[in-house]
Amino acid sequence: MGEHILVLDAGTTSTRAMLFGSDGALHQMAQRPLTQHYPRPGWVEHDAGEIWQRTLACARDVVEKAGGAGAVAAIGITNQRETVVAWDRNTGEPLARAIVWQDRRTADLCDALREAGHEADVQRRTGLVLDPYFSGTKMRWLMYNDAAVRAAAERKALALGTVESWLVFKLSGGAFVSDASNASRTLLLPLDGAQFDAGLCELIGVPRSALAQVVDTHGALAETNAELLGGAVPVCGLAGDQQAATVGQCCLAPGETKATYGTGAFVLTNQGEAVPRSEHRLLGTVLTQRGGVRRYALEGSVFVAGSLVQWLRDSLGLIGTAAETEALARSISDSGGVTIVPALSGLGAPHWQAEARGVIAGLSFASGRAQIARAALEAMAHQTHDLAEAFAADGAAWQTLRIDGGMSANDWMAQDLANMLGVTVERPDFVETTALGAAMLAAVGAGIHANLEDAAKAMRGKVRRFEPALPDGAREERLVRWRKALAAV
Repeated sequence: MGEHILVLDAGTTSTRAMLFGSDGALHQMAQRPLTQHYPRPGWVEHDAGEIWQRTLACARDVVEKAGGAGAVAAIGITNQRETVVAWDRNTGEPLARAIVWQDRRTADLCDALREAGHEADVQRRTGLVLDPYFSGTKMRWLMYNDAAVRAAAERKALALGTVESWLVFKLSGGAFVSDASNASRTLLLPLDGAQFDAGLCELIGVPRSALAQVVDTHGALAETNAELLGGAVPVCGLAGDQQAATVGQCCLAPGETKATYGTGAFVLTNQGEAVPRSEHRLLGTVLTQRGGVRRYALEGSVFVAGSLVQWLRDSLGLIGTAAETEALARSISDSGGVTIVPALSGLGAPHWQAEARGVIAGLSFASGRAQIARAALEAMAHQTHDLAEAFAADGAAWQTLRIDGGMSANDWMAQDLANMLGVTVERPDFVETTALGAAMLAAVGAGIHANLEDAAKAMRGKVRRFEPALPDGAREERLVRWRKALAAV
């Protein structure tokens, strides 16, 4: 058996293959972009075939550089969560474009289910609220609105799954599984249930027969077709990207908290083996599962983080690169009263306003690129502060916050988080903790490390700390402006 761990990280804007050592060192990486399709306002789609082909191409690049499949001990897969793929189990071909987690087309269905009085029971059972973000209503939409999907269901050939399920099916030549962390994001899996629930499937309108078997997040989960990579390799780790990042940040004890700032922003607090219950519209989710035993997390999900900076760059042309925002933020003493509420695809936790739309408030003739760029970065701390208040109200106050993701490399933003939250913010030197977490899961699943705690000791690197350094009055002044702009939304 080889000594390396191959991680396939199928994200929202790109897909990557990364080769790790058992000590957490990154040896190789290949990356390819994913085409974003926006057929209507509020709709976001991917080509599932493109996800597969580009992920496979990245994997082949890395395996070849490693010296062949024999150098790889195990594969770990992590993925954009809630995105739904529909495919034909017999041909293995996608039946429609994948509906991406950001997509809002099922808002009316969620409203109807909520008005019918189902949300309280759904949240109690699944830990989730009725929102278009989650996979189940996307699956129903495909069933009712796509003729090819409906025909496959009638032939008993339909497979509906999240991205890890799709990739494992293609890699293995037919294994149809979904790990518990991804399955817990569908509205169809009870937090304390081993498999997808027939009653929840009936309520949402998804055929139970089209869903995968729910499996552990780490262990012997599948094996690749030998022809794809030049040899069979076991798949030993599967997790949604935010759960993988929580593992990669070594938040393995109850109370430990991480925030990932990528396309969106996602905060998870480890809750141990206790099923999480929120009274403040946070989410309960499966963090890991091994041998059927689950660890859970309390989660707050913000839909727009790095995508706001991308919008400033690509749609408005205010910046040339995302990295420019740090210099622009430092070039002025404050935002000049400019506040951005980045509800470009609705508001996530703890507000859950699917129809909300973004605003830029406080503009004057003195407002320029620097003020808007700084306000965009400040919005990250404002949104995170809303989550911090909800977590504290649910009895899960943060003592420190471990951050990662592409935006976390911005030192100004990391310090601003510490200032606005009033807690120490820790950032690892290696910020690709989603991939590292998938590598840790696969390493334990393959027996390279005995458990996640041992993997953490061996694979996590150094961290940098940012301490709060803002007077309470300045913090409150900004929060007043934020709340006023938020109320307008």
